[in-house]
Parts: sequence; structure tokens; C-alpha cells
Amino acid sequence: MDRFTKRLTHRFKQRFRHPPKARPASRLDQNGLRQCVRVAGGGLLGFVVSQLMGWNYGVFFTVFPMFLLGMVPVLNAGIIRQFLANGSLNALEVSVVVGLLKHMPVVMTLVVLGLFLLRFSLMARGPLFLFGANGVLTLSILLHFASYPSVDLGDLLASNLMASVLAVFIAMLMHTLFPDTEPRQPPPRVAKPLAQVRHETLLGGITATLSFVVFQVFDLQGSLSAQMATILILFTLGYQGARVSAAKRAVGTLLGCNLALAMQLVLYTQSHHFLLVVLLYWLGLMLFAREHILEGGGSGIGFGGLTTLGILFGQSLGPQQDLVYSALYRFSSMSVALVATLVVMACVQRVLNRFAATRLA
Repeated sequence: MDRFTKRLTHRFKQRFRHPPKARPASRLDQNGLRQCVRVAGGGLLGFVVSQLMGWNYGVFFTVFPMFLLGMVPVLNAGIIRQFLANGSLNALEVSVVVGLLKHMPVVMTLVVLGLFLLRFSLMARGPLFLFGANGVLTLSILLHFASYPSVDLGDLLASNLMASVLAVFIAMLMHTLFPDTEPRQPPPRVAKPLAQVRHETLLGGITATLSFVVFQVFDLQGSLSAQMATILILFTLGYQGARVSAAKRAVGTLLGCNLALAMQLVLYTQSHHFLLVVLLYWLGLMLFAREHILEGGGSGIGFGGLTTLGILFGQSLGPQQDLVYSALYRFSSMSVALVATLVVMACVQRVLNRFAATRLA
């Protein structure tokens, strides 16, 4: 009995000395449930409106509401101004860069580097993170597609502006229909050393520019998922965070592709029934939106699945298209792009840490 008591006492001491890791929450609270409904409903509404109106570049209309409702749990005048100002500024920047510098690739690349550095500087400093993040993502996509002669630049920029405005109206509607039950606490502001701000700015700007150059040189016009993945993992503003984000992004994309393939098999020849498509799409969005909220709202498995579904459905997949090839191509291209991006980030970080002005503590 005495030996048993000693063992039990020792076990309790070890347990309290090394407490078990906290498990992630498996249930949504009231605010989380309402945000989940807002994200799924906003993504669905953007898809429905773009399909009924027959607008081009449906990806913008499906992904923008997810980004605005998923990355930011609240909506106020400052967030709306940042989102709309970014859409207008992006249109102006792309018009100037592509219209004036398209025939000078070296100069165009340097200007793009400057634009990305400005956005990542805003992200690293904090208050205008949404403006910088949305600018980096949208600007990289617009610059890439606008450089192709077959793309109508006016139609591309008009679709981007229309999708930005529609995303704001959708977000306002979702917050009105499904408001939070309790006020949310703003995230604490973190004071960063100037060297860390420079490090994060250069690391993100250089990597995003190299991604743009690679997609231009190899003419990867159909690799939208891969291009978005290389930008989204940069939102962590560091190599270590990007590694974790890349792994989650890969899992989310794989699940999103498999779910879209399963939906297509369920629909089979009935994909022309729009209500059936909408129902399955909404169920998929709810599934990934729940995972996104449980993960804490970052660019993880849930958001990877959301954007994958948005891209696949935004491009109007039908029974006449080879969805198996499309899903496999998206996942394989995204995996290669993520690995290459992490290698570039590791090299850039090592170089930046050699200088005191950009060295991480």
C-alpha cells in the first residue's frame, strides 16, 4: 500500500509539473457559430450572384466575401474603407504598371517589388494589416493575368472592383442577419523592433516578387490555386509560421479538391440543376468554415478548403470538364509551389539575418 501511494504521488507530481497540452476546442461558441454561418453564407451569395449575372472571373466573387468575412471577425467603417480603397488602388496600379511597363520586364519587376514591399511594410506594422494583405493577394493575381495579351484588362479590373463592392455589401448583409451575441475583444497590439519590421517587409516582398516572376516566366496562367497559396502563407510574416501554414494549406487544398470531386460525382449529369449545385456548395462551405473558426481564423486547413472550393466552383465546373485532372493538377502544382516558396524564404531569411539592420532577435 505504501509503495502504491508513493507511485500515485509521483505520478501526480509529474502531471502537474508537466501539464498536458491544451486540446483545441471542438465546439463553436455563439460568436463562432454565427461567424461560420456568415462565411458560408457570404461565399454562397457571391457565387450565386456571379452565376446568375453571368459575370466573368467568378473566382473574385466567391473568394472576396470569404476573405472579408473569414479573416476579419468584425465589420466597421475602417475595415470597409481599407477593403474598398485597396480595390481602387489596385486597379490604378495595375493599369499604370501593365500599360506603361509591360514592354520593359526588368523595370516592371522592380516596380512590382516596390509595391509588394509597401504592402508588407503595412502588414508588419499592424494597424493596416487588412489593407496590406488584401493588396498583396489581389495585386499578385491581377498583375499576373493582366500581363497576358488575351486578357481584356478593362474587364479584369472592372470585375475586381465589382467583386470588391459586392463583397462589402454581402459582408454588411451577413453581419446584419447573423450578428455576434457578445462584443469581441480587439487583438493586443505587439510592439516590434525596427529590425523585425524590416526583416518581415523584405522577406515577404522579395518572396512575393519572385513568385510573380516565376509564374510569368513559366506561363502558368492556369495555376491560380498555386499562386494564391504562395501568397497566403506569407501572411504569417515569418519562415517558421510559413512552414506551419504551408502544411495546413496543403491539407486544406487536398480536402477541398476531394470534396469538390465527390460533389461532382454526386451531381454527375445533374449539374445543370442550379439548386442542387448551390445546396452541395453551401454544405461544403459550412464544413470548411467550421474548421476555419475552430483553428482561430488564420490561413489554415479550413481557409484552404474554402478558397479551393471557391476557385473550383467559381470557374463553373460542369460534367463536360475533366474534374479529376483539374483537382490533381491544382494539388500537385500547389504542392510544388509551396515547397519552392519555403526554400526561397529560408534562403532570404538566412541572408537577412547576416545584417544587424534586418536580423531577428
